[in-house]
Amino acid sequence: MQPFDYTSLIAVHGELMRDWLPARVEQVHQRDRFTIYLSLRTIKKRGWLSISWHPEAARVCIGKAPPKVRDTFTFSDQLRHQFKGLALTDIKAIAPWERVLDFQFAKRPGDQILCHLYVEIMGKYSNVILTDANQQIIAPARQINASQSSVRPIQTGKPYELPPSLTGAVPKPEESLELWQERVALIPGQLQRQLLKAYRGISPRIAIEIVTDSGLAPEKSTDSLSESDWQNLFISWQKWLAMQSKGEFSPGKTDTGYTVLGFVKNQPAESLQALIDNYYQNQLNQQEFRQLHHQLTQKITNIVKKCDRKATTFRDRLQESTGAENYRQQADLLMAHLHLWKPGMRSITLEDFATGEPIKIKLNPEKNAVQNAQYLYKNHQKLKRAQDAVLPLLQEVESEINYLQQIKTSLSQIANYSNPEDLDALVEIREELIEQNYLKTDRPLTKVQDDSQPHRYQTPSGYQLWVGRNNRQNDRLTFRTANDYDLWFHTQEIPGSHVLLRLEPGEVAQEADLQFAANIAAYYSQARESDVVPVIYTKPKHVYKPKGAKPGMAIYKHETVIWGKPR
Repeated sequence: MQPFDYTSLIAVHGELMRDWLPARVEQVHQRDRFTIYLSLRTIKKRGWLSISWHPEAARVCIGKAPPKVRDTFTFSDQLRHQFKGLALTDIKAIAPWERVLDFQFAKRPGDQILCHLYVEIMGKYSNVILTDANQQIIAPARQINASQSSVRPIQTGKPYELPPSLTGAVPKPEESLELWQERVALIPGQLQRQLLKAYRGISPRIAIEIVTDSGLAPEKSTDSLSESDWQNLFISWQKWLAMQSKGEFSPGKTDTGYTVLGFVKNQPAESLQALIDNYYQNQLNQQEFRQLHHQLTQKITNIVKKCDRKATTFRDRLQESTGAENYRQQADLLMAHLHLWKPGMRSITLEDFATGEPIKIKLNPEKNAVQNAQYLYKNHQKLKRAQDAVLPLLQEVESEINYLQQIKTSLSQIANYSNPEDLDALVEIREELIEQNYLKTDRPLTKVQDDSQPHRYQTPSGYQLWVGRNNRQNDRLTFRTANDYDLWFHTQEIPGSHVLLRLEPGEVAQEADLQFAANIAAYYSQARESDVVPVIYTKPKHVYKPKGAKPGMAIYKHETVIWGKPR
């Protein structure tokens, strides 16, 4: 993930100073353990200031409104209490080339500063610290005690101290080419690495852009540069410094992240703030998506394995119980031929009543014929009772396996992250598993703001085709969205998505539309890798949810079968 470097911080700081001061603080909301949002209102507009101390995505920018999740964090409570009735009146950089901003709050512009919010963007050491006017710490986002850091503990009630200064020389526009070249080339090495070692305030990304802008390769060694190479590199260096001093940046989206300099190939962005907010939120979404997808897939796989073992055990017991009638038959034969029994017999062979075939019956030599028959009758009753008890248990576990296979299929269809709706669909699956007691949680869920949206396709005739991405979407499509004119598709006896062909009154789907819908239904099913898959379609009014059925489960009637081709 691209770090939010000093240059990005200066670019954002300039825009905040220009467009968002002074601003009244209307709300404070903490989204998660690493991000707070301040709702700011100026004379002309309103917006949300996002401040994050995430170890990989620490940043400051104006972003989208936070999701509507319950805020249970103590830090945001402290901020709400301190900022009540205050305005953001100034934002200062505490020192040149340091990634720390001092957000200052007062009753109104020009009044005495009542509190400070220090935002320290320093990678895994990032922090946000609230202090009073006398620099006494009121609340830090991350408490650092003496055992964690003997250099700079950060605790409530202690005086605020600035972070230790960075090593390396301070970049200066007035520095001569000779002195600059001497610093960079002091120890031969790769250009990018030497720039990072020689000066403070420069990130790997900025070093790459400066070197690339000069027409050189970042991995090129300093001892292989010609005089003209050094001159071109120094010109790019000075361009970078000039952009920072003037506050004139060229933000854009690159193949691997974003740029504020515009020195590399990029897609220019209209808004620096939106560019940064979208990049980091997208990166965090991808990270959360990968972790959640792995967690859910592993959990479902383990549960399915347990259910399969239970089902195998029940089937074995049912197989054993199929011999119940044999015990009754043998007992009847023995009772009918008591006169043939002799003391001490270990077995007896008698002819079957219906077929006349000989049947060998094992006997206990210590019991008489009647007692042996009674023993066989008892075994018959025991196995019959076992059959009556095990059959509903087997049906229950098979139903559970079908439900879990449906979820497993949904997870396999959302294997990669492409947009926020993929994460929303995944979060809904997690919430469903928690509601169904397959997962446990000890913290509030990050619920999606609105219902996640299904896949949407267009049939050859131009009709809309909606495809559920998880069980919640399937239920919404089938039992809330569908109208009397739509057609409902699903793979026959195979876990898969509910598919809805949207039709208006009087519209009739053509053969190509039905085939297209069947192909899509087959593709979003467990049988995706098959050549052809049986798919049924019917009117939504003929689709029912059995009482007590789990999410996504449905039964149907008056269906028509069509063969879908998922490939």
